[in-house]
Amino acid sequence: LLVPPLQRCVQLLLLPLHVLACLGFWDSFYKKVFPHVMARVAPVYNHKVYKQKQELFSNLRKFAGPSGQLVLLEIGTGTGTNFQFYPPGCRLTCTDPNPNFRKFLLKSLSQNRHLKLEHLVVASGEDLHQIPDSTMDVVVCTLVLCSVTNIKKVLTEVLRVLRLGGAFYFLEHVAADHSSWTYFWQKVCDPFWKYFGDGCSLSRETQKELEKTNFSELNLRRIHVTPYWIPSSPHIIGYAVK
Repeated sequence: LLVPPLQRCVQLLLLPLHVLACLGFWDSFYKKVFPHVMARVAPVYNHKVYKQKQELFSNLRKFAGPSGQLVLLEIGTGTGTNFQFYPPGCRLTCTDPNPNFRKFLLKSLSQNRHLKLEHLVVASGEDLHQIPDSTMDVVVCTLVLCSVTNIKKVLTEVLRVLRLGGAFYFLEHVAADHSSWTYFWQKVCDPFWKYFGDGCSLSRETQKELEKTNFSELNLRRIHVTPYWIPSSPHIIGYAVK
């Protein structure tokens, strides 16, 4: 019962930003600012989940094609914080809807010369038409499904570009248990979070969408990222096979 009135209070405080967004000023401004924010925040987050990412990506090589080289697509590459976990010789295609990430991504690539960048595409996860069908061994998506417009469309595109037997790797913050205080604060903070997280939602039921998608195998577990009291602490991590 407390959530709606508290949400309205937050929305009232955000009214100036809402007006700017309606006039088309906020998005154009924040699209330029957000990459600089992430360039500072992403390394801190990466340090917190380093062991989990290391474990998650440890079996990437088993999905390499007959040539032995792994053909990998990363959706929402951002600043390229996952590059250090990819195996040497990996043939990499990067996509992100925000072109302002480009200079940060190229800097990260210069620090990870074991990778081979093949394509750098400005595109949303819902529309990867520039990527041909069944051409990818692996698709990676970390902290992206929380902010896409339509998770179902993204996962449909993932299945389309993956070859049969290929894998989709994910690490996403998600909705907490609905009876918990964490979920209460997720719902209260959602309006604020979406503005300053570039559309990010704290209460996405991403696990349910993955379970409904036509993967032949789903390996998923829930974890919490420190500090545990923050509303973005609940995560899911794992991979799914086409």
